[in-house]
Amino acid sequence: MFDCSLEFTKICIWCDNTGAINLSKNPIQHSRSNHIDIKHHFIKDHVQKGNVKLKFIETKLQVVDIITKTLIEDKFKFFKSLVNVKCLTDL
Repeated sequence: MFDCSLEFTKICIWCDNTGAINLSKNPIQHSRSNHIDIKHHFIKDHVQKGNVKLKFIETKLQVVDIITKTLIEDKFKFFKSLVNVKCLTDL
């Protein structure tokens, strides 16, 4: 295994699911959840190590929806303005 001497700052992940945030912060509650995907264990471990910080964001402000969901035109335009994306046809 190689040691690349990389240093990482704390990564902030914005999440609109308070249950998921609480589950990764509380290991006792986590032990009561039997069938959890491996990726959730990965996140929980990094939250406990302090490498990752989970923060709550309201669902209506979840900008990543612009690339993961079909949106109504008004919501698409709102998110597009937040990430400062320009359409080639608008130039």
